[in-house]
Amino acid sequence: MAITDTPTGYGSVSRALHWTMAAAIIVLFGLGLWMVGLDYYSPYYQSAPDVHRSIGILVFVALVLRSGWRLGNVKPDDSDLAPFARTASRAVHRAFYVLLFVLTISGYFISTSDGRPIEVFGLFRVPSAIQSVGLEDAAGLVHRWTAYGIMVLASVHTAAAIWHHAFERRHTLSRMWSGPA
Repeated sequence: MAITDTPTGYGSVSRALHWTMAAAIIVLFGLGLWMVGLDYYSPYYQSAPDVHRSIGILVFVALVLRSGWRLGNVKPDDSDLAPFARTASRAVHRAFYVLLFVLTISGYFISTSDGRPIEVFGLFRVPSAIQSVGLEDAAGLVHRWTAYGIMVLASVHTAAAIWHHAFERRHTLSRMWSGPA
């Protein structure tokens, strides 16, 4: 089992980061949709946002690690894709990184614009960097639309991976699922 990426597939670290982040992002999206409907008297009114913020901070940490790991590894060969598909794939992957950074940073500003830190599962605190009245509203708007954009992009990404695997018989999906040949 390869730890690092190779020209024929993704290593175990890249695969673990990919699938863990994918699961966390889907959970965060569902949790976010659910918790915006909570009213003040709900027993989850405080705890749901705390869990959402904590997982969001961990996703940010994983994103930073993944970005560094990606820069330090070879990229699996994608020359078997048509030029348009290769360009689209690279654009989608870059968009994911940008949108995920925007999403996590906007979520941070929603939570810390009043000067309070974020408690991460009671283990540590992430302090507030900027205290600004009204910042949470602008950050909230960015956060919401970025989350929807990521879900659309994730749907396209998933559909493309399945298409390449099932209909074009390419190893695109298996490189991320089982690693190098």
